[in-house]
Amino acid sequence: MSSARLLKLLSLLQTHRDWSGADLADRLAVTTRTVRRDVDRLRDLGYPVHATQGAAGYRLGAGASLPPLLLDDDEAIAVAVSLRTATSVAGIEETALRALAKLEQVLPSRLRHRVNTLQTATVRVGGSGPPVSPDTLMAIADACRRRERLRFDYTSPRTGVSVRTAEPHSLVNFGRHWYLVAWDTEREDWRTFRVDRLVPRTPTGPRFPPREPPEGDAATYVSHQLSSKTWGYQATVLLHESAEALVERVWPGMGVVEAVDARTCLFRVGAETPADLVWMITSVNVGFTLVSGPPELAAALRAQAERCLGALK
Repeated sequence: MSSARLLKLLSLLQTHRDWSGADLADRLAVTTRTVRRDVDRLRDLGYPVHATQGAAGYRLGAGASLPPLLLDDDEAIAVAVSLRTATSVAGIEETALRALAKLEQVLPSRLRHRVNTLQTATVRVGGSGPPVSPDTLMAIADACRRRERLRFDYTSPRTGVSVRTAEPHSLVNFGRHWYLVAWDTEREDWRTFRVDRLVPRTPTGPRFPPREPPEGDAATYVSHQLSSKTWGYQATVLLHESAEALVERVWPGMGVVEAVDARTCLFRVGAETPADLVWMITSVNVGFTLVSGPPELAAALRAQAERCLGALK
């Protein structure tokens, strides 16, 4: 039996849900009888290869233990880099490093060199945010999947600890923090909750019908909440360029861009001071018109303009 053929068969089963015996035979350039023998060999090695109903086919299922996985070059690098940067979930750093050590032992030298090169050339700025419990993340994720109400203790910097009840929709990993996007049943509105300030209560509550996420997308909603509503100063400007052209100039947390037409878009931004608003608006490097903002913003824009003109004298 060809070991190379067996590895190729395993790779095919891992990359596609269902295969007919004829398709596998064609890919491997063997007969369907040989495919059956190779499948039996994989089963002997612990891989749960199931026969599909209705046709002579195969599917790789989940087993009682984790058999080896076959990764291509790009997949192996992606896994290694992800393990090196796994720092936002409490207690996972040591586990990630153990998994990384096992992976690096079997990486071909060319891939190990690429991973190490990327690691030595990368600098993490600002570190990670407050770690969150993996049990908390799993409890929230399970409630989202099952669409079951979640009761939890929530610590707010302004109001202290309170018990909240919500219909969880999504977990969003944004910047240095994890957020829960949920429908607050008491306030009858969408809310975002910092997961590191949240302690779930058990059991979960009754099931609820699904709701459309706010603003059409949970990630967009969190971005809007963090970039505007949480800041002391907010502004909206009309940028004289399309939203598509500006998408690379506005990073997450800086602001929210909303298309108006093919040539203009709205930019909603928040900051701690009017001067910071001016910097964020002008850093996009495109013409703009002020739509709304605090009175101090106009004065800050004039002061910035006078400084720029003064530099030309």
